[in-house]
Amino acid sequence: MSSYNHSSSAKAILYAFVANLGIAIAKSGAAVYTGSGSMVAEAIHSFADCGNQILLFIGLKQSMKPATPEHPLGYGKATYVWSFIVAIILFSIGGLFSIYEGWHKLHAPEEISSGWIALLVLGVSILLEIGSLIGCLREIETIRGQTPFWQWFKTTRNAELVVVLGEDAAAIIGLVLAFCFVAAAIITGDPFYDAAGSICIGIILLFISLFVAWRVTALIVGRSAEPKLRAAIDKIISDDENIHALLNSITLQFGPEIMLAAKIKMRTNMTMEDAVRHINQLEINIKQQVPEVGWCFIEPDFKD
Repeated sequence: MSSYNHSSSAKAILYAFVANLGIAIAKSGAAVYTGSGSMVAEAIHSFADCGNQILLFIGLKQSMKPATPEHPLGYGKATYVWSFIVAIILFSIGGLFSIYEGWHKLHAPEEISSGWIALLVLGVSILLEIGSLIGCLREIETIRGQTPFWQWFKTTRNAELVVVLGEDAAAIIGLVLAFCFVAAAIITGDPFYDAAGSICIGIILLFISLFVAWRVTALIVGRSAEPKLRAAIDKIISDDENIHALLNSITLQFGPEIMLAAKIKMRTNMTMEDAVRHINQLEINIKQQVPEVGWCFIEPDFKD
């Protein structure tokens, strides 16, 4: 039911890491050989993406640590922290350095030598990145089920998949731009196009950085469970024959798990012992039907 799955996130991260490592090495060789600013920007982008995947995997592993007295609700939010670091530091550094490289090339232009090598590497890189994107989309499809893609994208609490998806999209756009600008520089003999390509790639990285940071910030601050999970929980409570009314319910996402707090009005003429017994059974039912609920606190009351 939830769009959060550790296995799918780990697979998507692995796909992206393997693709980006190979691409980064190839781009670096082409950048040194051709002297292309766009290739330098793309090499930095790919190495930054490799660092991104390592940090995302660290966050994923930390989020699976069991709860402790110091962290009674576990470490689920660790994945949000590392995703935020990826967005702000690595994306931003990669984006700013790409812009700097392009600006430098504008003021100290250098002709591209053996430009066909750069185009060949960029073409192969585009295919590899498309493969990484397909792998990410396959994992997303596995966990989103029948939920339309754009609805999943707007409501998912899975920070790792959002980051990997953003990386893959930025990489493909950047590669296509780099290919076009390098080709223009080769055809016209004007290195301006190569420098402009580096600047455009940097701007794309900065844009993706801000977008991912904005999405992850909401999770760090504290965000409710996905709408379909909240609706399912409320229905379970409202359909219980021992409950007169659901007065209020609050959910909070902690990585793959959810904390639930609810205030309910029990049926009249019920003893305290009966009420406690029914509430305990209700909590069991909720966790059985919505396994994502890790903590459940239900309080009987007469009004909200």
